[in-house]
Amino acid sequence: MSMEGMMILTKSERMELQQQASARNGRADSARHARLILLLADGLTWAEIRAKLDCSDSYIDRWSKRFATDRLAGLFARHAGRECYKVTERIEARVLARTTKHKPADGSTHWSSRKLAAELGGDISHMTIARIWAKHGIKPHRLEGYLASNDPDFEAKAADVIGLYLKPPQHAAVFCVDEKTAIQALDRKDPVLPLSPGRAERHGFEYYRHGTLSLYAAFNTKTGEVLGKTAVRHTSAEFVAFLNDIVANQPRGKEIHVIADNLSAHKTKRVDEFLAEYSNVHMHFTPTYSSWLNQVELWFAKIERDVIARGVFTSLTDLKRKLMRYIRHYNKQPKPVKWKYFDSTKRITPESIVTAH
Repeated sequence: MSMEGMMILTKSERMELQQQASARNGRADSARHARLILLLADGLTWAEIRAKLDCSDSYIDRWSKRFATDRLAGLFARHAGRECYKVTERIEARVLARTTKHKPADGSTHWSSRKLAAELGGDISHMTIARIWAKHGIKPHRLEGYLASNDPDFEAKAADVIGLYLKPPQHAAVFCVDEKTAIQALDRKDPVLPLSPGRAERHGFEYYRHGTLSLYAAFNTKTGEVLGKTAVRHTSAEFVAFLNDIVANQPRGKEIHVIADNLSAHKTKRVDEFLAEYSNVHMHFTPTYSSWLNQVELWFAKIERDVIARGVFTSLTDLKRKLMRYIRHYNKQPKPVKWKYFDSTKRITPESIVTAH
């Protein structure tokens, strides 16, 4: 049973409570809490307070105890009328299990926080679910693609490439090489509307095609610098010509290690003849369907985002000029990749995939 008694206030507490109680633009529940404590401090009985505030004994008991324990913070730092909600490990486990091991009952492909809250019976709010997801890095709205490698020599090839990243040979240069093909020189039919306050940059839907180019790139794993070259075609002859450019940009006789994917143009008789002529050049191939092991793909994603995706190109010459200009500016402050994948035995395989039901 609750005990009645006079509430003792400091001068500053009384002033704050009086301001809250008389505030016209404040929250009504905060003003009511303040009036309650002021009435208790003035010595009114619970019966008198019930009549003035039209409240119950439990209301007086709850808020007087909160003030006695936490003072002003107990009145105004909480959601009105609610105990502070604590997310337990059991609640987290329930949310995570439902999110990762089940699909929504209505046939949706992925969860939203509100949909999961409703399916859990409404006893966990959608905001709590969102906080749990954020804490554990779960993003149901995101979708990423992958391609499982069926290369029987995956581990050996991956270990070879990773070794070049983590422990490169002394006095040797390591390059990740690939070509980004079919880059379109698209010119917008209508003028581009520029970025302005409150409005994003806008492109018209109609465009002209001026042809395509391939971009050959060699990413220096030590310095992050990029050697680039454009070509109208992507043939074995063009690839060998680019390998010659790499050799020409290095001191004579320097050991060069080239990491490339399994494109047929990389494994032709022309390439074999080039390697026979330059014994200081060594080819290393990533496993099949494992282009993510090639660091130049990270740089390709960067130039795609910065130049190509939103670019306007009036001709193939204009496209080439803008690609090469970007490479020149990038090489003023190049950044090598901080490689973190080091265990070649950990990979996605068709047998390792687990689906949710």
